[in-house]
Amino acid sequence: MTQIDIRPTARPATAGRAARARKVAVVVIQVALAAQFVAGGASKLLGSDQMVTMFDDIGAGQWLRLLVGILEIAGGVGLLVPRLTGLAATGLVALMAGAVVTNVFVLGIAPVMPLAFGVLAGVVAASRRGQLAALVHFVRR
Repeated sequence: MTQIDIRPTARPATAGRAARARKVAVVVIQVALAAQFVAGGASKLLGSDQMVTMFDDIGAGQWLRLLVGILEIAGGVGLLVPRLTGLAATGLVALMAGAVVTNVFVLGIAPVMPLAFGVLAGVVAASRRGQLAALVHFVRR
């Protein structure tokens, strides 16, 4: 009599390792972005000379520097709070989109840094898209 193996087939070990590596990479990106945004936001709120000068050049007033600083700190902290990660990352993508437009059309400089941070925040947001769908469902109730 021939024996048949009826145990469920496990995922190949390499698929599990790849998924784990992606999760670890996203967490590393989250922590790095959180540190960057909190530091950048603090620089704006504390009124570093470079930030004051840059926002003077933008011409919208120093209130914008303070608002952007608060949003950056809130987004950076939100990246570290599991329930808020997707929302924070999405908000930071929008903030960096505004920074890219401002760099190009107002300041006339290359938007390398805000573009890079925006793409990385987009990676985090995309990895948490289920979280955002749950939040939208919760708000609609």
